[in-house]
Amino acid sequence: MNNNIVILGGGESGVGAALLAKQQGYDVFLSDGSSLKEVYRNELQAAGIDFEENGHTDKKILNADEVMKSPGIPEKNEMVKKIRSKGIQIISEIELAYRFKGNSKIIAITGSNGKTTTSAMTFHICKTAGLDCALVGNIGYSFARQIAVDPKPLYIAEISSFQLDDIKTFRPDVAVLTNITEDHLDRYDYKFENYIRSKFRITMNQTADDYFIYCLDDEVTMKYLNQFNIQSNQLPISMKKELPNGAFIKDGDMYMRTGNEYTNMSVFDFTLKGIHNQYNTMAACIASSTMVLRKEKIREAVTTFHSLEHRMEPVATIRGVEFINDSKATNVNSTWYALESMDKPTILILGGVDKGNDYSLMLELVKEKVKAIICLGTDNKKIHEVFGNIISPIVNAGSALEAVHAAFHFAQKGDVVLLSPACASFDLFKNYEDRGNQFKKAVRDL
Repeated sequence: MNNNIVILGGGESGVGAALLAKQQGYDVFLSDGSSLKEVYRNELQAAGIDFEENGHTDKKILNADEVMKSPGIPEKNEMVKKIRSKGIQIISEIELAYRFKGNSKIIAITGSNGKTTTSAMTFHICKTAGLDCALVGNIGYSFARQIAVDPKPLYIAEISSFQLDDIKTFRPDVAVLTNITEDHLDRYDYKFENYIRSKFRITMNQTADDYFIYCLDDEVTMKYLNQFNIQSNQLPISMKKELPNGAFIKDGDMYMRTGNEYTNMSVFDFTLKGIHNQYNTMAACIASSTMVLRKEKIREAVTTFHSLEHRMEPVATIRGVEFINDSKATNVNSTWYALESMDKPTILILGGVDKGNDYSLMLELVKEKVKAIICLGTDNKKIHEVFGNIISPIVNAGSALEAVHAAFHFAQKGDVVLLSPACASFDLFKNYEDRGNQFKKAVRDL
C-alpha cells in the first residue's frame, strides 16, 4: 500500500480525506496554499495530522507515494505540474473514499445542471423508504469524512467533473448523468469535448451488475453515448419517447420500469415545478427504485420533497412582487431553465464571474419573459452587449442590496424578481450561498 499520502487543499474534501487516510493507517501530510478555516485547523490538530498553510513545501509534497488533490485545484497549478512531472499518482477524494467503503452501495450523480436537486431528492426518497443512507459529496459532508465518521450502507453522492477527473477504481452501483451543457470550460482548455469525456468517466469502471441513468432528450449525451464502452444496464429517461426500461412522461403521467414492474404517477403530484424538475424527478425515482423500494414510498417521497435553498427558492412576496432566489444558477443553462419556468413578467438579476458564457442561448427567453435586467457583477460589459438592444432598462448594481432595490423599483404588482446570475459569485461574494443569503436579507429588509 502507498503509505505516504499528501493531501493538497484543506477545504471540506481535503480535511475529510485527511481524517479518513489517518484513520486507515496512512502517513498523512496536508498542504494548503492559502489559510485554513479555523474549524478545519482545529480538526487536523485534534486528529494529530501534520499540515501547513499559506504555501507548499516542495520537498515534503514531492516525497509522497500518492497525492489526493482537492477538486478546486486546477491542473495548471504549479504544484500540480511538479507532482505530475515526478510521476506521482494523483487521486481525487471520492477515489480515496471508495477504497474504504466496504460493502456499501453508491448512487453517484453528476451533470451540468440538476445534480444537486436530483441528489437531494434521491436521498429523500431513500430515507422515506426507510433506508439507512447519507447524502455526501458536493452537498453536506465530503464522501471521505462520512466514511471516517459515520459509515452507512448506502451513499448518495453528488459528484463534479473535477472529482471524476482523478478517479482510478471508483465504481458506483448506480450512475446518473442528468445532462451536459457548456460549463467550467476554463478548466478544460476551452474544449467542450474534454468536459464531456470527464462527465462520462462516471461509467468507466461499471459492470453489467450496475446501472447507468441518462437523459435520452439531451443532445450532447446522445451524441457521445456510443463513443464509450458502457457495460452497465442503461435506464434512460425521456419526455419525447415511450421507453421499455427507464422512465418517461406522457400526457401528464410518469411511467417507470427498472425490472419487471411498471409504476406510474401523475406529474401534477410532483412538488417541484418546471420541465427541468420533471427530468430531475424522473432521474431520482429511477435511481431510488434500483434499490428495490416499495412503490408507495417513492410516490409519498415525490409529493413531500421541498426545493433546496438557493435553487428556485421562494423568498417573499412584497406588494404583489414575488422574489425568487436561484443563486445556485452559476451557468447559462441553469438560468435558461429558471426563466423557462417563469409564467409572470420577470426582472432578472444576472452576472458575476463569467466562465466563458454564451448568453445568446438565452436571447429568445429573455425577449419573451424579461422586462428589465439588473447586472450584479464587477464586469457587466458582455451582458450589456448581448441584451442591450432588446431589453431596456439594464442597470448595474454593486451589491445584493443595490440589486434588490433597483429590481423593486422597476417591478409592478404581479411581477417576479428572479436572482439567477448564470455566473460564479466570487467577484462580490464568498460563494453562491453568500450571494443568495445577502439577496434574501435585502428582500426581507425592504
